[in-house]
Amino acid sequence: MPIVQLAPELEQIISSDAEIRELGSGFGGDQGPAEGPLWWHEDGYLLFSDIQNNCRMKWSESAGLTVAHAPTNRSNGLTRDLQGRLLACEHDSRRVTRTGDDGSITVVANSFQGRQLNRPNDVVVKSDGSIYFTDPWTHRRPREQWELTFSGVYRVSPDLGALTLLVGDFLTPNGLAFTPDESLLYVNDSRRGHIRAFTVAPDGTLDLSTDRVVADLSGPEPGIPDGMKVDVEGNIYCGGSGGLWIMDSSGKHLGTVVHGQPATTNLAFGGGDWKTLFFTTRTTLGSVQCKIAGIPAPTDR
Repeated sequence: MPIVQLAPELEQIISSDAEIRELGSGFGGDQGPAEGPLWWHEDGYLLFSDIQNNCRMKWSESAGLTVAHAPTNRSNGLTRDLQGRLLACEHDSRRVTRTGDDGSITVVANSFQGRQLNRPNDVVVKSDGSIYFTDPWTHRRPREQWELTFSGVYRVSPDLGALTLLVGDFLTPNGLAFTPDESLLYVNDSRRGHIRAFTVAPDGTLDLSTDRVVADLSGPEPGIPDGMKVDVEGNIYCGGSGGLWIMDSSGKHLGTVVHGQPATTNLAFGGGDWKTLFFTTRTTLGSVQCKIAGIPAPTDR
């Protein structure tokens, strides 16, 4: 399964002959795929969500795959806050939660203006401790039967005291990631097949006048934008048509990791040097080695 090079710059990011490893399979189903990989640096393991089986899986080089926690309210996207606590987007409960060191659960967000959230999908944390998450409308019932009739991108203040709707005109907001200097926030729209960029204002909101499409990831092969990450030099990694796309900061498509699965659902950098790119598909967990480190979760920066 090859790495397709579309521009010479790709060789500075990943070798065209880099090994694409399959680390696990058999996930996924009607209730959801494998999702939300997150590297736990202190202990050298990866967590990821198995939405179908309502559990959180753990992978390490030494122990392989084990179940880390169940049930999880079919959690999807995962990250950590500045204190290293786990943040999770829960599908069944339609909320974002934080798990304390003692296992206690704190609700980060579950409603907006008194109306229950749709189905939080992915989450990132800014270096000031504020939490950003996407909340696509993905229900099977008619839209008018649900409390919110739009798909939102939100910010939660560091003290969890304020929930702010940043933008509400996405069809299916999904993955999101900051540039290395946090001056821009990328948010992709799975249904429209593209990535948008917004300048982050000093108060943490988004300057909507700067809204622009950075890249269109649609094409003839299966695959849509889903989870997304950025490396320390600003290159963008995201699922797209045909596999896992690697783009420069302008959105230029440099190459594709063709892993042989219909869709890339999410990804995360990890390993001792943050240069291992882990990725989930609907049914598998895989990895590939890169030459540039990814941006770690805030607690590991």
